[in-house]
Amino acid sequence: MSWLLVLPIILPMIAAVVGFVLRGNLVAQRVVSLAAALGLLGLSIALMAAVWQEGVVAAQMGDWPAPFGITLVADHLSAVMVLISAIIGVATVVYAFGDVGDKAVTYGFHPLLHALLCGVCGAFLTGDLFNLYVWFEVMLIASFALLVLGGRRAQLDGAVKYVALNLIATILFLGGIGLLYGLTGTLNMADLHIRLQEVENQGLVTVVAVMFIVAFGIKSAVFPLFFWLPASYHTPKVAVSAIFSGLLTKVGVYALIRCFTLIFTGDVGYTHEILLWIAGLTMVTGVLGAAAQNELRRILSFHIISQIGYMILGLALYTPLGIVGSVFYLVHHIIVKANLFFVSGVVNRVAGSFELSRLGDLYRYHPLIAVLFFIPAFSLAGFPPLSGFWAKFVLVQASLEVEGYVIAAVALVVGLLTIYSMTKIWLNAFWKARPAEAGPPPPPLSGLQRWCLIGPIAVLAAMTVTIGLFVEPFYQLAERSAEELLNPQPYVAAVLGEEGLARMTALSLAGEEAGVEP
Repeated sequence: MSWLLVLPIILPMIAAVVGFVLRGNLVAQRVVSLAAALGLLGLSIALMAAVWQEGVVAAQMGDWPAPFGITLVADHLSAVMVLISAIIGVATVVYAFGDVGDKAVTYGFHPLLHALLCGVCGAFLTGDLFNLYVWFEVMLIASFALLVLGGRRAQLDGAVKYVALNLIATILFLGGIGLLYGLTGTLNMADLHIRLQEVENQGLVTVVAVMFIVAFGIKSAVFPLFFWLPASYHTPKVAVSAIFSGLLTKVGVYALIRCFTLIFTGDVGYTHEILLWIAGLTMVTGVLGAAAQNELRRILSFHIISQIGYMILGLALYTPLGIVGSVFYLVHHIIVKANLFFVSGVVNRVAGSFELSRLGDLYRYHPLIAVLFFIPAFSLAGFPPLSGFWAKFVLVQASLEVEGYVIAAVALVVGLLTIYSMTKIWLNAFWKARPAEAGPPPPPLSGLQRWCLIGPIAVLAAMTVTIGLFVEPFYQLAERSAEELLNPQPYVAAVLGEEGLARMTALSLAGEEAGVEP
């Protein structure tokens, strides 16, 4: 299985290097980029199939045994995140053929895109915290370069905020890693699951856990650490905004889910209570920010924040149904949010603006675009039978199961306010008459450009409808992921072998004898 774990990282890395070598040949860059994206998709499907059949798979690089070497590991959550990242990667490459001009391609758009995918896949597949830090930095470098591609003042201003906050997160993350290593002598996640239970000073472990909440919270754009996101995500090329909105904050959410189900489980009553407050406040502030905006990409950027709150909610509840809801919401939101940014780019192309005040009549003159906006927009709002309805339904049900009536009410109200924002876009951009002061719209899209821009949107919209109508297999995938997250024994056994599983069992038995819940 080792090649299935390595190649999703190696292939985009090779594509990035080859792309930089071919930077003077625009056609060759685009061909290599598309071939690499399709190759990554094929590898991710193979990895997903292997994990579905075999369960958790792990590989030790250089034959160094865990926890001493570099470990790559994939469970159902890792595999589905790599798969969905590959799907968004293909969609972004195809969309970029119609959105990203020759100048940006010459400056390295496609190599940087694959460097970003390399970092994303590495973060999902790594089995130790130090390499998680390394892949975060790969993503940061690539995303910063993509953010400033074009060099406009708004891009540079957003990039400064983006990098400054992420560097603070990096410092906190490294500080937490150092403290963990000092406490346990290991950074392997499976090994940390065992060793942290043996640490006498559990209060210090909780302090480190809070440091990780803040570090990953910045990268996830949760309350009150989110202001870098709406300041930056509306500034670059639409293809860049789309892949950022789909993947970058979700890597932070993934890291929170991984660490607070596998590593920091000793003081759940405290750490997950913090996460519950963060989830509620993130939902509310994000949706209120969106309601106050009148520019398409700014509205969508604030909605990233509010929807992150739903994903954190399932983790904070820390119940099987809650974790199912978080995983389901992650997959649903990556597809929907990237698609909405793609649609915003097409709206700008056919109407000449992102400002709602300068838009109108799109339903009349571009009915296909109207339909393709309607599907992800109202899925985001939670309309049945689209994917967003089931994601919200599971999380609200999980909240009610533990008598979390207040947070359930918050989730429902935020859903209603999301409907308000999506309806505002629909009425202003698609339904009302185009204002005279907006001037004539740009010329229509050419044949090839139209296919490159509309094709990925249509495919992602079809995926949204498919998940909503045939929800059972996707729910089963989320359920398997939740089972592995809440019962780390298969993960530990795959990484550390029978010896690690024996240590874990011995600790559990010792805890039971001492009257402590495992």
